[in-house]
Amino acid sequence: MNSNQSSNKKNRFTIIKDDSVDGHGGYGAGSISLENMSSVIVDPNEEKAYLDMDAMHARSEIERRVKYMPNREDVPNPKKYWIVWVTVEQGENGPYYAGVAGCELLVDKPNKRAYKSMPEHVKNMEASLKGKIIVEHMDDLSKKLLRDYLITFNGEFWQHSSDKLKKDLGHE
Repeated sequence: MNSNQSSNKKNRFTIIKDDSVDGHGGYGAGSISLENMSSVIVDPNEEKAYLDMDAMHARSEIERRVKYMPNREDVPNPKKYWIVWVTVEQGENGPYYAGVAGCELLVDKPNKRAYKSMPEHVKNMEASLKGKIIVEHMDDLSKKLLRDYLITFNGEFWQHSSDKLKKDLGHE
């Protein structure tokens, strides 16, 4: 992908939209909306974090062109990445990072192998939607990269976020 193509991709969090069912209880009532969730890739190998909405459908750049193995031991030379599900909610002071949940992804591009726990991804997506913070299992560098990305992306969202999120990501 060249730089023109990458700059054409939208680099923004999806932010709260109106309730699509407006409380009428008809078609779609009770379904889960992912409109206020975004996916952030944390790459401790390259020491960067970035938004990749394709991860919402398991189609991020790091997830493509690999075969998923049932066991982590089946991935010979993995690089560790994190897909972090970030949910933005509207608070009394404005939008804030409400739910943040990281999931490990092991990828060996040269051997075209990868491992991720689908139950963990589903569980953590749901937890993020419910406003939970699940980052304690991430390494310190990855937490720092995520924290710096969230602050840089929108400092106001960060300021309005919970003390738990700030503490768990190592913010003094």
